[in-house]
Amino acid sequence: MIGSNNENKYAPPTVKLENVGGIEHILQDIIQLILMPFKHLEIHLHLGIKPPRGILLHGPPGCGKTLLANAIAGELNVPFLSISAPSIVSGMSGESEKKLREIFEEAKEQAPCLLFIDEIDAITPKRETAQREMERRIVAQLLTCLDDLTLEKTNNRPIMIIGATNRPDALDPALRRAGRFDREISMGVPDEEGREKILRVLCKDLRLSDELNFRALAKLTPGYVGADLSALTSEAGMIAVERIYDNQQKSKSIVKKNLTSTLTKPHEITLEILSKFIKSKSEPLTEEELKPLCITIEDFQKAVKKVQPSSKREGFATVPGVSWDDVGALETVREELNMAVVEPIRHPEYFAAVGITAPMGVLLYGPPGCGKTLLAKAVANESHSNFISVKGPELLNKYVGESERAIRQVFSRARASSPCVIFFDELDAICPKRSNDTDSTSSARLVNTLLTEMDGLDNRKQVFVIAATNRPELIDSAMVRPGRLDRMLYVDLPTAPERLDILKTITKKTPLHDSINLEKIANDPRCEGFSGADLASLVREASVTALRTSIYNNETSIKKSSNSLSIMDTLPDPKKVENIYVYPSHFNVAFSKIVRSVSPKVIIIKEIKKNNIYIYICIIYYFILYIILFYILFYKLFYFCFYFYFYFYFIFFFI
Repeated sequence: MIGSNNENKYAPPTVKLENVGGIEHILQDIIQLILMPFKHLEIHLHLGIKPPRGILLHGPPGCGKTLLANAIAGELNVPFLSISAPSIVSGMSGESEKKLREIFEEAKEQAPCLLFIDEIDAITPKRETAQREMERRIVAQLLTCLDDLTLEKTNNRPIMIIGATNRPDALDPALRRAGRFDREISMGVPDEEGREKILRVLCKDLRLSDELNFRALAKLTPGYVGADLSALTSEAGMIAVERIYDNQQKSKSIVKKNLTSTLTKPHEITLEILSKFIKSKSEPLTEEELKPLCITIEDFQKAVKKVQPSSKREGFATVPGVSWDDVGALETVREELNMAVVEPIRHPEYFAAVGITAPMGVLLYGPPGCGKTLLAKAVANESHSNFISVKGPELLNKYVGESERAIRQVFSRARASSPCVIFFDELDAICPKRSNDTDSTSSARLVNTLLTEMDGLDNRKQVFVIAATNRPELIDSAMVRPGRLDRMLYVDLPTAPERLDILKTITKKTPLHDSINLEKIANDPRCEGFSGADLASLVREASVTALRTSIYNNETSIKKSSNSLSIMDTLPDPKKVENIYVYPSHFNVAFSKIVRSVSPKVIIIKEIKKNNIYIYICIIYYFILYIILFYILFYKLFYFCFYFYFYFYFIFFFI
């Protein structure tokens, strides 16, 4: 009787590998490491080689690690022992180790079988950083149990251990060596093709519209893992049910009829709808009425707005919601970025056809507030790739080795989420010029780690680096050589026509009065030297001024105290909201408050270089200096020359 209970308890799962989508890139590893040793163990015995003993699955939450382990056991049709690692931990001394030994003894009795340990990092932390002695004992016990799973001790009946974790770097190094967890399989965020295959598997039993395009649906869901796509299909189904029910009730005039359009008693409206829904005794639909009903692409589009990808919540890469339409001006830089990043991701076959590789990375430099970060986000969105934004100072850590580990983790996460764009803001903070000073040893290690990771992008699987800085002269020269940051693009301050383009982009949702002339504002002398961020601040200040004028114009609203306000006074008034406009006077007020963020020194140097008179100024400057030196040597007019020399020196210095 006990044996039959164990057989039912460890029965092979019903799910198969065909029920798991988007695993084609790791299918060969699964066949070689797991399926072949179970199906043809005699080959390994004949050749005298030891089959793998353990496999470690790692990846972001919801990517399908548990489902894959179940599918492998179902495909092999062998007993499946699934345990959660936190359930092993016990408060009694020695109880956790005892549970581990019992689990492995049970696996030996059920052999050949699969033993799946979920969240294995909960019981296998690094022993040198373990907080309690019990954690070290559990790790040591697990290592001993793994070493006991040799074919000699299991009568040539294989036992495969599959561990799953979101944090492979947190595991004890002894666990990841050969003979224990021999191989590691990374399950990252699926790409567009992987999402399409997952959606096809999830939707195979659903009644879908003939017009539904899985490729288009996959494009709508960047950053989604398998669990997110499963939630998306469920949400789309619920939206479809609600839509179908509403259509049926509208046709029968049961619900949503004669409802008041005012907001005097919102709770009564809700109760009225609920009571009519409960009292409605509509008969079940017939087969003919059910036949045309299905889930449409519109239902999925509505579901996408409700289901947030877990990668966005868990800190993994995701696609930003910024497109080229949100970027004003910068046409030249946009074209360069399009050929450097967007096209290699969209059409890699074109670059392969002409025998060239895409640039490894792009460095954007220029004054602050000119849209470098916005450009990087738009590039990731246009290429439908994931996006990891890293502020340079965020990676710095006072503990030795932690900053380097953070850099390696960023690139590892990007490779698992390819296609991916890594954006390093303030690159000069983590990649300064190296020197021979002992004080710069830590920064040199950081730069070396970054250079090593950049060199490792040869097999980058569509991982691109975009960096931004205001001071390119401080960046180590090894970073900007070909093969790393191949392209350097200067993001300049906008000209008057570009300021107009930026203002049009910024004010898309701003209620401007007809008297507003954006071209006049863009050409206003007070706007000279404004960056994109300054223009956005200008529009915001003008909008706040308009809002302040609209709110506080009514003296009665000011006199009312918070205690005298009724519930009706707190409700929004659509008429008042519709009458709020931004006038030219509001922009005049904003001009008096907004100061350009770029210093005049930078603007003067830019204008000098722009008009190609920089070299002439240098020639005139040095010519005057030689004249002064001539006076010093031959006429000894020391006071006169001393005064003029430093006079011209300080003029040139401030320019």
